[in-house]
Parts: sequence; structure tokens; C-alpha cells
Amino acid sequence: MQLTNKRVLITGADGFIGSHLAEQLVQECAKVQAFVYYNSFNSWGWLDTLPQRMLKDITVFAGDVRDASGVELAVKGCDIVFHLAALIGVPFSYQCPDAYLETNVKGTLNVLQASRRLGIEKVLVTSTSEVYGTARYVPIDENHPFQAQSPYSATKIAADRLAESFYRSFGLPVVIARPFNTYGPRQSARAVIPTIVVQLLSGATEIKLGSLTPIRDFTYVKDTVNGFVELAKSDQSIGQEVNIAAGQEVSIGQLAKELIDQLSPGTTIICDEVRVRPRESEVERLLGSNAKIKSLTNWTPQYDLPRGLAETIAWFRDPMNRSRYKDYVYNV
Repeated sequence: MQLTNKRVLITGADGFIGSHLAEQLVQECAKVQAFVYYNSFNSWGWLDTLPQRMLKDITVFAGDVRDASGVELAVKGCDIVFHLAALIGVPFSYQCPDAYLETNVKGTLNVLQASRRLGIEKVLVTSTSEVYGTARYVPIDENHPFQAQSPYSATKIAADRLAESFYRSFGLPVVIARPFNTYGPRQSARAVIPTIVVQLLSGATEIKLGSLTPIRDFTYVKDTVNGFVELAKSDQSIGQEVNIAAGQEVSIGQLAKELIDQLSPGTTIICDEVRVRPRESEVERLLGSNAKIKSLTNWTPQYDLPRGLAETIAWFRDPMNRSRYKDYVYNV
């Protein structure tokens, strides 16, 4: 499937990955409709930071994925749907599991129902590596068991299985795209890399973190977005759930040391107990297999961790970008 002149809807286009995907799809000459979360400030999230010449090529639809009628209105007239809208933070899911259920499960159901009724050509549903829980073997392939170690991951497992059911029951052309830990410019303030970088650039002599032992597979946002695009183009991806992973692992402690060495040598790390997840909830190791996406598409990661971190740091060095982040609070 070629994306040129295809009418594509991106839910969650105002967010981190969604805004990068909108940029990429404009470059692919798709006709992009960006579904953003309605708010009285008329904020379009990270889309507000895109160049005006690019925004001219994006149609913005403000709504709420929890509202079925609004979702159907947004989907109408589109050919492809990229469903990224979700509540994402693990710690916040401890506080508000109801909200995660409504957004991540009911919101996904609304997208699937509307796509089925309106005959959408392909629906890409965004999963997360958190659905696997702590690795039972590595690299984690798509046959790895699921384990809900947080309310967030439980709702994403449920959304994935709903998507699978619509493929199997109704023939809806669904792809479940499963990114591992995506990072880069515009990432949420609650994520570990912005947490570290913003504290270091603020001039702090010590930084606060949670557990340093968990291991993650960090994938640069441009590679993640390219994975979405390649899965959309591939006819072989329909009905599949597919990892998007760099296939490299690093502990949070090693990551913090690397960033300290680059930005502020000598800075110490303090373990903040507020940031430590419950023992049974912490996912201790994630290392993804990318063999399947390579077999189905032309995708291959272009960024190793040093290169991706360099681009991320360069973005955060801009005071205008950094001003959007609060280094003095714990962003749940």
C-alpha cells in the first residue's frame, strides 16, 4: 500500500510519537487528519511547535476518543487510521485505573467500531512493550506471554485483544504495532530520559531517580515512526502484532551515567522512594526482537543509542523546548 494521497487519521497526534508521525506522513504526501484532545485552550499539543508550512498540510480535529460519535465523525472519509491516543504513564495508572480503562480500552473500541462501519482500509493500533511484563526470555518476540504488571499494561493488553478480535471476527484489516521504549524530542516529562536530561541541564548537582536496575530497549522516535509507516505500507502486516524495537538493552543506571558523563560529570544520583514502583509491578527487563518487522517490511533501525541521545540532548538544550518541562517536580 502506498501512502501518497491516502487520507490518514492519527489519534493522539498532539502527543510525542503522534506529532512525529504526523510530520512523517506529511512528508509521505499523505492527507493527514490529526485527532487531538479537545481542551478550552485550543492547544494542539506538540503540533503547535511544527512549522506553519507543515501545519497547513494537516487538518486538525479536536475531540475525545472516549466519545464514540466524535470518533466516527473523525474517521469518516479516511482510508487509514493510526490509533495512538492513550493514557500512558505507569505510575498515574495506579491512581486512576478507571481513566485508563475508559481511554485505552473504550477509546480503542470506539476506533475499531467506527473503522469497521466505515470500511477503513487499514487500522494500526498502538500497543506497548509493557504488555510483556518482565522478560521470561530474550530477545522478546511476539510469541512471548503477556503479563499485566500495572493497570496501564492491563488496559493495553485488553485493547490489543480487542483489536485482534475485530480482525478475526469481522475481517477488519488491523495491525498491532508494539513499540519498545521510544525516546527523543518532545517526549513526555514523565519518561526517564527527559527526567534525567532536564535535571542535568538545570544545573542540579544531584538528580532524583527511582530504581536503577531495570533494563530497557530504547528506540529513537524516528525509528519508531518509520516502523509505523512501513507497517502501514506492508500488505503482509494485516492481522499481525509486530514489535518495533532497536534490539539493544541498557540499564537505567547505565543510561543515567552516560547522560551524566555527557552533560554534568560528577553529578550524583539520589534514589527517591516516591519514584520507585511496587516490587511486583516493576518490569525488570525488556529487550525486543525486531526479526518479525524486518521480515514483513523494509524497516531497519537507523539510530543507535549514542546517536539518538545526541539528537535528544541537542533538542533539550534549546531553552524554549526545555521551558515546557518542570525539573523541580516529579512528573507522575
